[in-house]
Amino acid sequence: MKMTKLGRSGLEVSQLCLGTMTFGTQTPPAAAHAQIDRALERGVNFIDTAEMYPVNPKTRETTGLTEAIIGDWIAASGRRQEVVLATKHLGEGSNQSPDGGPITSATIPRSIEGSLKRLKTDVIDLYQFHWPNRGSYMFRKNWRYDPSGQDRAAVIADMEDCLGALQREVERGTIRAFGMSNESAWGTTQWIEAANRIGGPRVATLQNEYSLMCRLADTDVAEVCCNEEVSLLPFSPLACGYLTGKYSGGAVPEASRMSINPDMGGRQGDRALAVADAYVALANKHGIDPVHMALAWTVQRPFVASSIFGATTLAQLDHALDAADITLSDELLKEIDALNRAHPMPF
Repeated sequence: MKMTKLGRSGLEVSQLCLGTMTFGTQTPPAAAHAQIDRALERGVNFIDTAEMYPVNPKTRETTGLTEAIIGDWIAASGRRQEVVLATKHLGEGSNQSPDGGPITSATIPRSIEGSLKRLKTDVIDLYQFHWPNRGSYMFRKNWRYDPSGQDRAAVIADMEDCLGALQREVERGTIRAFGMSNESAWGTTQWIEAANRIGGPRVATLQNEYSLMCRLADTDVAEVCCNEEVSLLPFSPLACGYLTGKYSGGAVPEASRMSINPDMGGRQGDRALAVADAYVALANKHGIDPVHMALAWTVQRPFVASSIFGATTLAQLDHALDAADITLSDELLKEIDALNRAHPMPF
């Protein structure tokens, strides 16, 4: 599998990353451990999790369970050195936060200690903030996004406070690199500028939703990533399963995400289904599996380092990993862009 660098961090990861947000709900522990083993066997060395996980459903009571399942695998396998391990601090973006508020210099060491204990490791390779404290336009909030109430000076001071705490963790040896999730182009740039001014780890990665059906990162975020050496880590590259074709014709397979979360995180609707079907038809026209087309498209983008996908079965995992061997033709890429131009924001 092709390997790529994460920003300027020096960390090298596989172009496909094993997402784990269903470990503990849709994916029981034994199946989760089997997935990790199979992913490593297939050339994956990158695992992404979060203290918030699992989801589907997401509850306060299960917060941290996914990290604990991964930690049990680490303890039993002895293969910690074979994986680049990424996790995330909850913060303001979820009512599950044990601190009940934003990320601060006080919550960071507590969050890291909790993740280290659950993961049964002494270092987190990539430590990410799940949400910026000021809020985010991700998860369909872009339709009514209004940053006019932000206090710029307070936002910058908050970033500097957090960077100071992160630098102390780097010096303690508990984290190796820092990344953001659900962040904007402006916010990413401000993190970089703050690190330049006061020190602290320079943001290496940006984990945002990015897929054929959600291309918000194509302009300003892409420009920041390319010019500032920040690696995009797409989540939901299969658009929560829409791009697999399993929902074609309005089908709702048993145990699928739609069967558990009918709203699909705000993505549900006739328009989304119609556009997904159009991408599936395009893949079929070119004789390529729609899963492989969707994943291969993300990793061929010049600002993407590794695409994060999840699976609930080993068969799904193996099928998705075959995308690593796919290169999309220029002709297909042009038709993908034409389809995006016709249906730019289907949810």
